[in-house]
Amino acid sequence: MPWIPGYSQTSSSGLTTSSQKFCKSYSSCCSILSDSRTVPLVLSQNRGINRQNFDSGLPSPLPSDCFKYVSWCDIEEHDVQGNLLHCPRVREGPSEEELFFRGEHTLKRGKKATDTEKWQKKLQENWEDCAELNLSFQDLGDLYQVGNFKRILQRLIRVEKLWLVDNSLTDLSAIRLPRCRELNVNKNHFTSFKQLPRVPQIQHLSLAENNIMTLSGISDFRHTPLESLVLKRNPLCSPVCQI
Repeated sequence: MPWIPGYSQTSSSGLTTSSQKFCKSYSSCCSILSDSRTVPLVLSQNRGINRQNFDSGLPSPLPSDCFKYVSWCDIEEHDVQGNLLHCPRVREGPSEEELFFRGEHTLKRGKKATDTEKWQKKLQENWEDCAELNLSFQDLGDLYQVGNFKRILQRLIRVEKLWLVDNSLTDLSAIRLPRCRELNVNKNHFTSFKQLPRVPQIQHLSLAENNIMTLSGISDFRHTPLESLVLKRNPLCSPVCQI
């Protein structure tokens, strides 16, 4: 399998790969820098780390810069599916128009995907077969990113353990996770139990560091096998009483 940016033998995604070969269609964009001198690293304004160009004095992009908005399923010549990844990056990147006005060169596809390509991508994502998944820290700063995130959640029909920590989530009431037994939504912006996804098989629910103020809606869990509920550092809990 060809090398996929962001994955290594110790990757948090759980994917192990020893291949260091770029995909053919993207190799020209990521050619190895030939300068043998030690090149200092500088931090750019868009949070990327760049190499200093001695000739112009300006930072130049790293070889991997063109991959920063590309998900694994956009890269050709591999058969990695979503259910094989433990902690994937699924945040949707900026639109083509926004990238154009930024003047950024990336490997996002310029043409509109065909129905066949969309179907192939859906098969490759394969979220329906995920049993354990960590989608924390996705940095969902725009509405279209939240929409894509919820699209993925709606496909998790077999997930049993799910982590959604620190995603600025406010309402997942339209999401149903029929097999989920363990759900961690710490460090989000939920204000009520009614905003949580429907989890009829939930056993362990962690809501620490949200904005839960009342127990309104907790009766919805009356007919679930709930065993533990973590509510620490919510307005509902006083400093003396941490649930």
